Amino acid sequence: MLNPLTQVSLERLRRRTSVKWRQFPDDVLPLWVAEMDVDLAEPVRQAVLDALDLGDTGYPAGTDYQEALAAFARQRWGWNLPVERTALVSDVMLGIVELIKLVSGPGAPVIVSPPVYPPFYLFVRSMGRAVVEAPLRHGRLDLEVLERTFQHVKADRPVYLLCNPQNPTGTVHTAEELTALARLAETYGVRVIADEIHAPLVSRGTRFVPYLSVDENGMSLMSASKGWNLAAMRAAVAISGTDDLARLPEEVSHGPSHFGTIAHAAALRHGGEWLDALLAGLDDNRKLLKNLLAEHLPEIGYEPSEATFLAWLDCRAVSADPAAFFVERGKVALMSGAGFGSGGAGHVRFNIGTSPEIITEAVRRMAASR
Repeated sequence: MLNPLTQVSLERLRRRTSVKWRQFPDDVLPLWVAEMDVDLAEPVRQAVLDALDLGDTGYPAGTDYQEALAAFARQRWGWNLPVERTALVSDVMLGIVELIKLVSGPGAPVIVSPPVYPPFYLFVRSMGRAVVEAPLRHGRLDLEVLERTFQHVKADRPVYLLCNPQNPTGTVHTAEELTALARLAETYGVRVIADEIHAPLVSRGTRFVPYLSVDENGMSLMSASKGWNLAAMRAAVAISGTDDLARLPEEVSHGPSHFGTIAHAAALRHGGEWLDALLAGLDDNRKLLKNLLAEHLPEIGYEPSEATFLAWLDCRAVSADPAAFFVERGKVALMSGAGFGSGGAGHVRFNIGTSPEIITEAVRRMAASR
């Protein structure tokens, strides 16, 4: 199968009306928000067209999405996802909010390991909860820092939000790391909720470990949204190792789009060949970006990751505010690291879910802007 990242021209991409292509003027290359420059996988497109032809535009029902995810998990990760302990939610972050409310004490803080996905801060603080940081160490979980943090947080049932695989670093946590985290959580009475939206985007030579496979008290949010570029078709699956999801308010299930459940289920059941071609393209793009930066911007630090379509660049040698610097002087829009919490300042997140030509042009502009 052809690389999905090489099939859409820049001219056609600029006709899109999503936030990626409307936030900045047309002379800016947008490599910031987490949208890929791909067309829909054919099985997904056909499933949505079939639903439209049927007038199947009502409310979602049944567990087809969860069953498709369970089949994908068995095939790709060797994990038996408990369909009977799942619930449909509108998307991963709103699902996280509901799970925090479900399993934590009133006003209990939420622990995160920065640099990490900015909505972890935004959504938690909008709930009126405090965010407590236990920073990563060289991009990986720092178990000593986590233990000190868990030990010192005095609250009724605090929560730790795990990003697995990690956004923005692309780190894939190992079974040993996650098992150690689960032990600490049990020891100190912390409930772990894992954002595993990037799980399908792990390189084929790397093992993804679902958090619930090592922690029977954990909770997870999964979705086909990132793996198949389906943000417009909202749907996600909440999964628990316990029976807690039976206590979710009934109205939580009203959020997912019926088109979303149809599209996501089709992606998981029939989109494997497309995904494998994408993963190969992303591996190539990581190598390309590494080589381009080494040649043209050696002062920028970058280590290719094993997952996601995101690259985390250390630009402290270039500017204190590199995202503003590159968009103003180079006409390249990147995500500022400042919103990712401690350790994010001076960094940018670069979206490699695009064509090699766009990546090459972006680095050319960045180098010329100095």
